Amino acid sequence: MNRFEKARYLITGILLVCAINSGSAANPVDHLRVYRQQGISETDRDRGRQLWNSVVDGRSCTSCHGRSPGDVGKHAKTGKPIQPMALSVNPERYQDGNKIEKWFLRNCKWTLGRQCSLQEKADLLTWLSSQ
Repeated sequence: MNRFEKARYLITGILLVCAINSGSAANPVDHLRVYRQQGISETDRDRGRQLWNSVVDGRSCTSCHGRSPGDVGKHAKTGKPIQPMALSVNPERYQDGNKIEKWFLRNCKWTLGRQCSLQEKADLLTWLSSQ
């Protein structure tokens, strides 16, 4: 393999790593930046708090996470503890953008019966980051 081929493989590898990691933000501020790149121009903590407390078919975020995002929650079905959602109490919670999206997908479907919109995720993440 000549130098040109080696360089091409190296560049291709670097670009692949960048592409894979581009959706994975390192903290909530970075993740909110990703939402802005996808079209969200502003976020609203109050809308995030309202979403946290909204009840749909007897379910809400508080059903498992509790009224305060700073408290340990408890899974409604299994009873397993859920670490606090408040950034001030659990800063590790928001270090992986892929996990943020994974849990938004699962929890929005269970709680609201649908996926959360980009705006709802941005507002909720803004509110949780301020707690």
